[in-house]
Amino acid sequence: MSRRKCFLLGFALIAATAVLLLAMGRIPICDCGYVQFWTPADDLAGSSQHIADWYTFSHVIHGFIFYWVLWLAFRRHTVCERALGAILIEAAWEIVENSPWIIDRYREATIAVGYTGDSVLNSVFDILWMLAGFVFAWRLPVWVTVLTAIVFELLALWVIRDNLTLNVLMLVYPVDAIRIWQGG
Repeated sequence: MSRRKCFLLGFALIAATAVLLLAMGRIPICDCGYVQFWTPADDLAGSSQHIADWYTFSHVIHGFIFYWVLWLAFRRHTVCERALGAILIEAAWEIVENSPWIIDRYREATIAVGYTGDSVLNSVFDILWMLAGFVFAWRLPVWVTVLTAIVFELLALWVIRDNLTLNVLMLVYPVDAIRIWQGG
């Protein structure tokens, strides 16, 4: 597959995800009516509504993971074709993550009591942040990628008492002690 065709297909996948999220009733941008590049930790209402927030690090780490898994499973395919697979996986997660079932699960099992789901803008950028992580893992040595993932996890844990590891754990198997600690 040519790079041009691969790029256009990736763009089409992301655009189709945005259209599907809009059809699901997701808001295009934050209800606040404006767009910010970064949402600070103390802006809980704006989390998952703008371009980037503390959970952006989790999406970058998704890119690291998807690069390695797809490299192991599809070595004969081009990096662009594997990137399309990563976009498809992340887009599927964005759709599932914004379903009423997962939104309710986050509210009951995690500290995200007021979570209402992502804006479409945030979901599109989550896919792009994942793609940035994918490219990072493709271009840099494994040890740099692993070290970066550890730093991202520890930084998010320190600042917001949450990260990809805890997010997955609390979604799948909630632990009361962790929820109490996260609540401060």
